[in-house]
Amino acid sequence: MRYCRQAPADGYGDVRHRACTTRGRSTGLRLARATSRLDLEIADLMLNPNEVKSVLETALLANPSALSIADLRRMFDEDIGPDTIRRLLDELRNDWKERGVELVNLATGWRFQTRPAFQKYLERLNPEKPPRYSRAVLETLAIIAYRQPVSRGDIEDIRGVTVSPNIVRTLEQRGWIDVVGHREVPGRPAIYATTQAFLDDLGLRSLQELPPLEEIARTIDLNALPAQEEATAAEASGEPDRVAAAAPSEEA
Repeated sequence: MRYCRQAPADGYGDVRHRACTTRGRSTGLRLARATSRLDLEIADLMLNPNEVKSVLETALLANPSALSIADLRRMFDEDIGPDTIRRLLDELRNDWKERGVELVNLATGWRFQTRPAFQKYLERLNPEKPPRYSRAVLETLAIIAYRQPVSRGDIEDIRGVTVSPNIVRTLEQRGWIDVVGHREVPGRPAIYATTQAFLDDLGLRSLQELPPLEEIARTIDLNALPAQEEATAAEASGEPDRVAAAAPSEEA
């Protein structure tokens, strides 16, 4: 308030100057107190790293699906940077490294999941067997995963047989593949690619982490083996109905 420091021409200059100076000090004191209160409020809102990590842990344990960094940041009033969230998640993953549950980073985000070594014990609580897929379904999925994007015609050229619509429908319903476009040729056939859910179910972050194709081929052979053995046993016992049920089918 510079105008207060200039003494007026009349004889009341000193009085006015002192009054103006007092008002200035009072205003400054009020601003200082308001700033102090604001600092205290901000301090109350701020969480220390351990508290942030506890919030992250709780959210991840409460959600069966993966949560992205953006999802996790939305929980906080403060603007916590993505690098800070990642660092705390790495610490949290290290905290759980000796337990039966692990924190993993997947294609769609972070998720707690059971370690593979303990899966056999949990299956005894839920004896329902997971769905088994035919060799045709697994081969089609492998072709899409390693050659994507591909059309049904591309898959048929590689496999050498016609691809049943039921096979594609099975993979779409499972959430493993999706239509990502159409080829600009007569008929505009759909082009397929794998989804983020496919990577999540495999515990992967990107397609670059897919195992070698030879390993996938061995997996397909192993999954097809029980059905082949059952078909052989049924044929030997003279039960044609079992042969038809056990034989691998293009109908998934």
